[in-house]
Parts: sequence; C-alpha cells; structure tokens
Amino acid sequence: MPTAELQDKLKNITLAVFDVDGILTSGQLLFLPNGQEVKQFNTLDGLGLKLLMESGVETAIITGRSSPQVIQRSRSLGINYLQQGREDKLTALQELWEVTHHSAETTAYIGDDWPDLSAIRHCAFGATVPNGHSAVKEHADWCTERKGGEGAAREFCEQILSAQGKLDSLLAKYL
Repeated sequence: MPTAELQDKLKNITLAVFDVDGILTSGQLLFLPNGQEVKQFNTLDGLGLKLLMESGVETAIITGRSSPQVIQRSRSLGINYLQQGREDKLTALQELWEVTHHSAETTAYIGDDWPDLSAIRHCAFGATVPNGHSAVKEHADWCTERKGGEGAAREFCEQILSAQGKLDSLLAKYL
C-alpha cells in the first residue's frame, strides 16, 4: 500500500500510462513457427483499465515494440492513447502532454525496465512490478505485489481508484 504522501499524489491523477511487455504481459516474447508474435494479456488488468476510464481517468500505452496484438487489445479496451515503437518513453510522454490537458503532475506511469526509468521519474507517481529490473524498483514510488501480466496493472489501477475514493462505488455495481 502506498504511503499517505503517495496516496495524495494519486488523488490528482488524470492519466495512467502503461508499458506493455512486462506490465500488461509477462514480458516473454512468443513466436509461432511462421514468425508471428503472440502476446498474452490478463483479463484482470483489462477490467482495471476499463474501471479507470469509467471513473474519468484517461489511459495510455507507450511501448517500445510494435505489434498488431497491442492495437487490437487497446481498441477492445478503449485505451485513449497508444504509442508503439517508442523506446524514448519520456519523449513520447512529453509529446502526449503537449497535445492533451495532462501533465507530469497528473500522470501515473507503470513500467519495468530501463526504457521506462525516465518516465517513471518524471511523473507524479511511478510504479513497477516485482519482476521488474532492480534499477527501476530503486527509482519507482511503489511496486505492485503481482507480477507483470499477472494482475499488476489491475493493482496499479485500483490504487489510483482507491486514492480518489472511487473504488468502493465501482465495486458496488458488481455486488
């Protein structure tokens, strides 16, 4: 559970940004014999992103790789912004801030490896996963309990929703 100080930062989040490999997936790269890449996503994470958007928090994916599976997944979830093929995560994030009403002070970012470090450090709230690189863990504000691809993104979403006082009312719709 994030500290009270970090909970305060989460109250102002209007944009949640996700890396893909290692966050929305386990980080493993699977290829079929014909060379086609296969990605496996977690449904817990998917609902978490939908709940964020339902509560008014916009979502973005910034990923270093490009794949049709990520396009398909982001469309099926209704992700607000998608940037693929971007190893320069902070630059991609700054470009997003320039064309939206979001800023570093209203953005939470979750990533797991070196390309995510600068973005994690420049956002109001930077998170990682237990299977993330040690340098990322050192600089992140918070680390999920679940691994990437196994519900970590859902934890991240629920932390934002909880800090903003929206989690209980969203859950109540399912009771």
